Amino acid sequence: MLAPRSEVAPSAATTIRLEGVQKTYRRNGVPVAALRGLDLEVGSGEFVAIMGRSGSGKSTLLHILGLIDAEYEGRYELDGQLVSGQVADALAPLRNRMIGFVFQTFHLLPQLSILDNAALPALYARDRDALRCRADARRRLEEMGLGDRLEHRPNQLSIGQRQRAAIARALVNDPRLLLADEPTGALDSRTAQEILGLLAELHARGATIVMVTHDPEVAAAAGRVVLIRDGQAHDRRA
Repeated sequence: MLAPRSEVAPSAATTIRLEGVQKTYRRNGVPVAALRGLDLEVGSGEFVAIMGRSGSGKSTLLHILGLIDAEYEGRYELDGQLVSGQVADALAPLRNRMIGFVFQTFHLLPQLSILDNAALPALYARDRDALRCRADARRRLEEMGLGDRLEHRPNQLSIGQRQRAAIARALVNDPRLLLADEPTGALDSRTAQEILGLLAELHARGATIVMVTHDPEVAAAAGRVVLIRDGQAHDRRA
């Protein structure tokens, strides 16, 4: 169970603002438009699901939101800061400090304990000493119900426990935005519901979450669904 947090008034601030974002790839010399002047706003504290057919631009959008892909046209403001047009070296520390990632396949390093895995983003941030990094990782893992598994390696955990460890790692720097890419795709239905419950609890405590999924039942856990079609965003309430 996550530790309680004091109640805060709902914020009208915007965490994500995209305006006229365009992304074009070249395949065999032929230009292919992935995003076509996409506009999107996500308010602070929202839980938004992104859906769309294969090839619709969901992954492209997630890479842009996560400051992984900087080669696009248009404007992107993250938590009020203009991030479009910045070079990769400038985006890396912003990504580490402001965004947490949860992946379908966890991306935990097999040679490290889950405590060391969860501490990695904090160590990369270089804003606290190693003892504090491990203490923050321990706290997040305990919130995920893994306090008795800290020295276990990923292959010693169940699939659900691995995803919980990955969520703890995503939260260790207290990010402004949590991006989840098919976070239940590798899980059985019961474990998937547990992970969705954790995301819902994080949202209830004020987290801003954007989740990519192809599953309407998973999308229903969010408060808002955005469909990506023909390279543009079409909003509908879940």
